[in-house]
Amino acid sequence: MSSASYVSLSRQSGLLREMQSVANNIANSSTTGFRREGLIFSEYVNALEPGEPSLSMASADVRHIDTAQGPLSKTGGSFDFAIEGAGFFMLETVEGQQLTRAGSFTPSADGELVAPDGARLLDAGGAPIFVPPNARSMSLAADGTLSADGNPLTQIGLYLPADVNDISRREGVRFAVEGDLLPAEDAVILQGFVENSNVDPVLEIARMIEVQRAYEMGQQFLDKEDQRIRSVMQTLGR
Repeated sequence: MSSASYVSLSRQSGLLREMQSVANNIANSSTTGFRREGLIFSEYVNALEPGEPSLSMASADVRHIDTAQGPLSKTGGSFDFAIEGAGFFMLETVEGQQLTRAGSFTPSADGELVAPDGARLLDAGGAPIFVPPNARSMSLAADGTLSADGNPLTQIGLYLPADVNDISRREGVRFAVEGDLLPAEDAVILQGFVENSNVDPVLEIARMIEVQRAYEMGQQFLDKEDQRIRSVMQTLGR
């Protein structure tokens, strides 16, 4: 296979991964708390034999999480929370602590606030949040202080990764953090709201068309290169 074919194949592989990322974004355009994901292309230069030019290959292995604010929807639920600003809720899952922007919670049978799958919501000190079973009303201050019948219970924790590139997507709308975490001091929490996906379906569809056209052009080049090599081999074999 020629060097041109290797270069084109590396680009095709990256475009395929980007198409998968775009398709996942579109599929989750209505998922509460979903963060749009993009792919970063880079160049890999490899030295060849002495006296020959170097070989430049495309690489698209780095995934970028878009942390832009998504639109808010009013639900009126006492345990529906939305973050306005930068920050994440912290959940205690079976895989360890994970971040999320999906703020729909309910009290468990033990009185702890949990996500739909049972992952526990943590407060600013990293402890589970307990809701009294006999509480008649729940209120939430902008700083995350949760109160039952006017009595403060705890403060919901909001966290930020020291470097946004340290977060990696896990299941659905959750993220694992490999680096340090910082308190999100400038964010506020709204009660009775949830944050929608920050995916713009129109932009994603436009990007899908662009990627598809680029992939088709690359495939046409590979077909022509294959025909050229076959033609040369047939000519030399006569």
